[in-house]
Amino acid sequence: MSLAMEGGGRPTILVVEDEAPLLTLLRYNLERQGFRVDEAADGQEALLRVAEDRPDLILLDWMLPALSGLEVCRQLRRRPATRDLPIIMVTARTEDQDAVRALDTGADDYISKPFAIDALLARIRALLRRSGPPAGRGALVWRELSMDQDAHRVTRNGRPLHLGPTEYRILEFLMTHPGRVFSREQLLDAVWGRDIHVEPRTVDVHIRRLRKAVNGEGEEDIIRTVRSAGYALDVE
Repeated sequence: MSLAMEGGGRPTILVVEDEAPLLTLLRYNLERQGFRVDEAADGQEALLRVAEDRPDLILLDWMLPALSGLEVCRQLRRRPATRDLPIIMVTARTEDQDAVRALDTGADDYISKPFAIDALLARIRALLRRSGPPAGRGALVWRELSMDQDAHRVTRNGRPLHLGPTEYRILEFLMTHPGRVFSREQLLDAVWGRDIHVEPRTVDVHIRRLRKAVNGEGEEDIIRTVRSAGYALDVE
């Protein structure tokens, strides 16, 4: 993956971590891969850093002093300027429900400590690919849903939809195959890539978030769940 972003700059990663040795290790490896690195040692500092200079992605530790990573994620998702900012939650918690809780709070991905640096770098690259605007691909339209792939914008009945990078890629994939049912494993391969290990239940969390964003009050649910099969852009 080329690290050049729009405007020719290198992607900036904000690392929010209160363990100094891990912070040093992450900075070393990220800079070695060509990323710019900013850092914060607690949740309040992280919010200030984002307000001063919006990064391209945040590595956000769950267990932080004063203000937890979950609360930082919640606050960022409430703000229009950062509701689609890519966030990877880094956590020492390994229970399945903790991973789901992190995703439900608004994180785009999560990785458990201890982790391999190569695995983390792969997740960062995959998320940056999902969050970057596709160039020169035109528009997709299905029923009252419209996706401008050049501008990276989606509307339904003219109403702007605020999607995170993963929800955008899922919807983009479904809009190119309307009516077709895809299993969780097929969606994982298409959106995350075969080189990234992600639990299938992660798909359910992102589909839930996509439904919430796409289906406004009084509007028909256009994401169909097919029991024991998967999901489709379709109606009953």
